[in-house]
Amino acid sequence: MYGRIYCLLPVLLLGFVSINSWAAETSAMPPPESYCKWEMKNLSINEPLCGLAGNAQRGQVITADSSQGNCVACHQLPVEGVEDFGNLGPSLFGVGSRYSEGSLRLRVVDTRQINPMSIMPGFYRDPALLHRPGKAYIGRTFLTAQQVEDVVAYLVTLK
Repeated sequence: MYGRIYCLLPVLLLGFVSINSWAAETSAMPPPESYCKWEMKNLSINEPLCGLAGNAQRGQVITADSSQGNCVACHQLPVEGVEDFGNLGPSLFGVGSRYSEGSLRLRVVDTRQINPMSIMPGFYRDPALLHRPGKAYIGRTFLTAQQVEDVVAYLVTLK
């Protein structure tokens, strides 16, 4: 009888560690915010998400932060202190002169509305539509509405 318990002990401990690591992963995240529905017209989201105003300085930080937007992993951006940029996506130098604010917002929110084959994640896609998100992202978006508006405010400055 004790042999069976000792055989199950590693399985029980692994389950306990997994539950604890999942709890730690999700407790580090703030509670999910309410999702603001957005409307696309002419390949743009013209209204700011939740009526929020963006801050370009915060947006620049988000684009370079690997725990937030991490845009530099795929795009070239004029961000000081970043030595290596990705090249999967197009360069974002001058993107503010190529696209309107509403078009940039749609591309950050859900670029698959423009190009269904895009590998860029939708940073503010409806959480109810996410297929198999990581445990920390169940019921939430990858970026908050404020973070999206901050990134858009930054991208608009890139003329």
